[in-house]
Amino acid sequence: MAIQKVGVVGCGLMGSGIAQVSAQAGFPTMVREVSAELVEKGLKGIEKNLARLVEKGTTTDAARNETRSRLKGTTSIDGLKDCDVIIEAIIEQVPMKRELFGALDKLCPPHTIFASNTSSIPIIEIAASTKRPQRFVGLHFFNPVPVMKLVEVVKTIATDPAVYEEIFEFGGRLGKTPVRANDGGGFIVNRLLVPYLLDAIRALEEGVGSVVDIDTSMKLGCGHPMGPLTLLDFVGLETTYYISQIMFDEFKEKRFAAPPLLKRMVLAGWHGRKTGRGFYDYADPANPKPMQF
Repeated sequence: MAIQKVGVVGCGLMGSGIAQVSAQAGFPTMVREVSAELVEKGLKGIEKNLARLVEKGTTTDAARNETRSRLKGTTSIDGLKDCDVIIEAIIEQVPMKRELFGALDKLCPPHTIFASNTSSIPIIEIAASTKRPQRFVGLHFFNPVPVMKLVEVVKTIATDPAVYEEIFEFGGRLGKTPVRANDGGGFIVNRLLVPYLLDAIRALEEGVGSVVDIDTSMKLGCGHPMGPLTLLDFVGLETTYYISQIMFDEFKEKRFAAPPLLKRMVLAGWHGRKTGRGFYDYADPANPKPMQF
């Protein structure tokens, strides 16, 4: 059965972005959140994004209105029961994801495909909470979803090949460039990115260079759009710390182990831009100042 209606669970930064690109691609999209306030907040965020596209001339008023008309919100998972594919974008905690999909498995018809947007949790660990692991995949989008072109399409050892191909094609229909990834911790991007980010912290700990010098070196020496410590602040230090724990638990390799400095910063509540302090101080967001360690 061809995918016609899309469900998205979670209307935060990632979930609202996924819902937006789905609606822009022509799919009626139902997005679910735990409260009416969060549904409204997410949909208003999408409306602002679409308004900016109109202002920039990259879309028209008519197209914006059509996209918005395809979006609906709900606070009940019952609102997702007639979706052909459901993409989960909730908090990165295995028990909550397993509980969600266990409930959806009982609610949705057999043809519904389940997908998780997790960035690091093995997909099979979530799929095992359902009776349809053969119809379960990973769809890992990148932030900000409407802008970033990549989506990792993750296949587990239980995923039906035909389901996988259908979802891979669906990723393209969303306007993304899909890549094929197997179900290993971190998939492709984080498998390569996380050790690089953790090594940047180790370099700082060991006095290889200052915050600014490490960032500048990787920008000008390797052509990266931002340095690793700036990127860590953007992603969120607590997010990177959590991902590193998952990957170290799977591979037991030092390169995935969180450096002591990262742990101390997370414990101190220094999560980066979102908290105003990380490797930089964002008291003046337009002019962040490097922290001294």
